[in-house]
Amino acid sequence: MDCIPAGMEMFPASNEEQFEFIKKIIDDCDYYVLIIGGRYGSTGADGISYTEKEYDYAKSIGLDVLGFVHANVDEIVVAKTDKDEDARQRLSAFRKKVCEGRLVKMWSDSKELPGLVSLSLHMAMKMNPAVGWIRASHAGSRELLEQVNKLREENEKLRNDIKKTTPIKFSFDDIADLEDKFTISGRVLRNTNEHERNWSHEFTWSDIFYMISPGLLQYPSHDSVKKDLELAVKKRVYPGGYSFRIDPQIFETISIQLKSLGLVTTKYAETVKGGMALFWSLTPAGERKMFELRIVRKSS
Repeated sequence: MDCIPAGMEMFPASNEEQFEFIKKIIDDCDYYVLIIGGRYGSTGADGISYTEKEYDYAKSIGLDVLGFVHANVDEIVVAKTDKDEDARQRLSAFRKKVCEGRLVKMWSDSKELPGLVSLSLHMAMKMNPAVGWIRASHAGSRELLEQVNKLREENEKLRNDIKKTTPIKFSFDDIADLEDKFTISGRVLRNTNEHERNWSHEFTWSDIFYMISPGLLQYPSHDSVKKDLELAVKKRVYPGGYSFRIDPQIFETISIQLKSLGLVTTKYAETVKGGMALFWSLTPAGERKMFELRIVRKSS
């Protein structure tokens, strides 16, 4: 992917002096990729692992952090896990910290990681382009480099300000909540021998969010979300239908409502073809609600 990796395994931290050197390496990076397996790792005098310190430092300087967390530590072979109970508890707390407030990818087999990392890194580079590197022979004047560095600092500040911005959640007293019902309507062609007819069906807002929320982890376009919702609704209303559409204005209302509830956010960004499009993503509150609706609970 034309990237220059600075693998932390090449700079194993054995003391605080070594960690200061690692911090300088992180300072020169544009993205931080964290892969958590079954071990907490070597720790400093304070009991905190150097991996966790690296993660905390990367966050503190505003780097984009891409987290990849093993889905089930209990399934990892014993030889690759911590035997010390304190280390296991610290690893559990570290996993929880990484998963809260950010999108992470879960993995179970190391063979999954190349695809997961490359896809996420490509998305990060597209959504949050960074400065990168240039050959010294192609570098400009000192004045130009100073300007570029100043712009980079301003860009990082703006990005941090944006990340701190809380998505709009309206406080109207009469706004419908997730348990209220909403009628979705549109047009359907049940077979090729008849004309299109109107259809309508009642769903709760919870149902609607349930159907589309997992797909929002991939930052889909506005049109893609509409198609995903149409497919999910069609399976419930007209599973044998030939052609099925949701009224565009109804879909716009769904978009506005979910944003008003603080579950999703949208923004215009450049597409891979160079154009501009509206993309959806989950807010932290939306991601928590998705897990609440989607997780499989133990049988009573």
